[in-house]
Amino acid sequence: MSARHLLLDSPALGRRVHLWCFGEVGLPLVVFPSNAGVAHEWQESGMIDALGPLLAQRRIKVYCPESNVSRSFSGAGSLDERMAHHHAYERFVLDTLVPFIRDDCRSPDAPMVATGCSVGALYASLFALKHPETFPRALCLSGRYRTSRLFGGASNHDVYLSDPLAFLPNLEGAALARVRRSAHLTVVVGRGAHEDGCIGETAEFATWLQRKEIPNHAAFWGADSRHDYTWWRRQAAHYLNQLF
Repeated sequence: MSARHLLLDSPALGRRVHLWCFGEVGLPLVVFPSNAGVAHEWQESGMIDALGPLLAQRRIKVYCPESNVSRSFSGAGSLDERMAHHHAYERFVLDTLVPFIRDDCRSPDAPMVATGCSVGALYASLFALKHPETFPRALCLSGRYRTSRLFGGASNHDVYLSDPLAFLPNLEGAALARVRRSAHLTVVVGRGAHEDGCIGETAEFATWLQRKEIPNHAAFWGADSRHDYTWWRRQAAHYLNQLF
């Protein structure tokens, strides 16, 4: 298995962004990190090893960018400042990361699967719901989907548009049809330690996906399934084997 560390120049973020890439041939999987925001998280936590069979079978290529979550969702400052950092990250993903991946895969229209654990699951859900043609599949593990919670319950228009449990109930018309046509979200959570808040928000998120008739699969693992990489490794291997 090949592993590459790259720095991508991002005009939107005004800096170079760390990216780890794994595999040589396969469909692209984009991994959004948890609250640490670091690109090497899945490598150090054993998640890449857990995907070893998929990589060895040349079914996937894995791309792990860093995020700027410490300046946005978990940062300090006003709502406007923090959401400006988030929008800059979205532009990095769409304008820099996606074209790089498609060039790297030698496929100008390659669809991508988005995934992540914890806050990474929130990122994955947002990219699938807001950009379903680019990210038609998402695997969300132990996510929290009420973004306003990350801002102490405060919200504004920008937060609303990045808060699945706020905007999804109001999604209608052509915007909803677009998501129904292109997206499928798999949302997974355990019932064990440190999953308390994730269970309720995952259940609510899954309910709204079902009500809006957005293709989805929701899974609630048992009481031994904790909010940690021991279980995320098992879940990622299980569901990505189905998605690829």
